[in-house]
Amino acid sequence: MKKKKNQDMSFSPSHERGVGLVVVILVLAFMLAVGLSLVTVTGTGPQIASNVRNKQAALNAAEAGFDAGWMTIEDAFTTGAWLSFDAHYLAEPYGIDKPDDLTNYFRRLTDQELLNLIDSNGDGVPDVNNVIFFMEPYVLKPDGSLDPRYTYTVFLIDDEAGGIDPTNHNDTLMICIGTAGVGKNLSTTRLEIEMAVQLPGG
Repeated sequence: MKKKKNQDMSFSPSHERGVGLVVVILVLAFMLAVGLSLVTVTGTGPQIASNVRNKQAALNAAEAGFDAGWMTIEDAFTTGAWLSFDAHYLAEPYGIDKPDDLTNYFRRLTDQELLNLIDSNGDGVPDVNNVIFFMEPYVLKPDGSLDPRYTYTVFLIDDEAGGIDPTNHNDTLMICIGTAGVGKNLSTTRLEIEMAVQLPGG
């Protein structure tokens, strides 16, 4: 009987080098992927933080607009300059207060589109009537001047327009748009506050 020769199951040195090369390539690929991820996170981190700060600043601006608008309207009613909200709504351009208007209804527009609609020629002055405040700066810089990067816009919308009782002018929607930043870094926030006149005996 012939004896079978034992097969040599050991790896040759060249085979071991080939496996080692594959392992090194895999490790390098993994490290490259991790490095690229870290670079991306490190690069976008400050931008995200800046966006969050701008969004918070825009919210602060909208709240400042509410405070200023509230005081202005309260003073108008107290002095008798206003007896109701009639004739004080933003009604231009046509359809801005009508939910069935597909072009100009204010809730169909972004904040930037609304601001552009109010100031169509971009000169910083509203081109329509009954805007209480438009791009009003309120933050003081160290030199005492107002910082144009932080503004608020305030106007009233007739919530009854096109509704069941268009003659009811004792309540309204106050719209406050806060802005922070400039150009591509502009952030906006919109507040919509329901307001009503407290009638005598009410």
